[in-house]
Amino acid sequence: MFCIDLDELKTLSNNNILFSYNRFNLFSFFDKDHSKNKTGTTKRKVLEYIRSKGIKVSNDCRVLLITMPRIAGYIFNPVSFYFIFDENSQAVCAIAEVSNTYREMKPYLIQKIVNNRFKLRTPKHFYVSPFSSLNLEFDFDFALPENLLDIKINEFEGEKKILISSVLGEAKQFNSRRLTWITIKYPLLTFKVMFLIHWHALKLKLKGLKHYPKKDNPQLQKDLIR
Repeated sequence: MFCIDLDELKTLSNNNILFSYNRFNLFSFFDKDHSKNKTGTTKRKVLEYIRSKGIKVSNDCRVLLITMPRIAGYIFNPVSFYFIFDENSQAVCAIAEVSNTYREMKPYLIQKIVNNRFKLRTPKHFYVSPFSSLNLEFDFDFALPENLLDIKINEFEGEKKILISSVLGEAKQFNSRRLTWITIKYPLLTFKVMFLIHWHALKLKLKGLKHYPKKDNPQLQKDLIR
């Protein structure tokens, strides 16, 4: 996953032959891939969203995005993470931008910060998996992205934890040499992510796990971005 300061996208594109901003490359970042709004920069769209929720920030605030880039033109992000800091470098809020294989998105705004960790437990109300009820709750718990990435997203049915997931990582320098290395180590990773999602779904179906059709309970699919 890339950790990108959204104010530095043009600089990263100019300084790295394998990475481009809003144009095709082996690795690329397109504003239209986030928030599903075709116009405006990703930072502007993020600020518009949090301001619509009553959070006051200046245009000079800093927005970090942890996400998968397009790889050879293809993108799929199960979840991306935005971290918003004010002009004094104080954490203001975070957003978990969750996606499904229907190319729908739902942002979850997280404002509670406890011991430098963002925390939110909230109704899911989003069709993420055919093996996961819409009535479950997401439990977000993640640290500020410094040298180490530490993100936990679990699912609860009442007080019963039914799914445990985590993303852990160590910060590496963003440069052309590193991009060359990850091209070799993780070839066509976004394609692999999509393949593995469907492969594991097939295995769960063959095991007889309960299935929840997307057409059921449309009233529980709320605040989606298509």
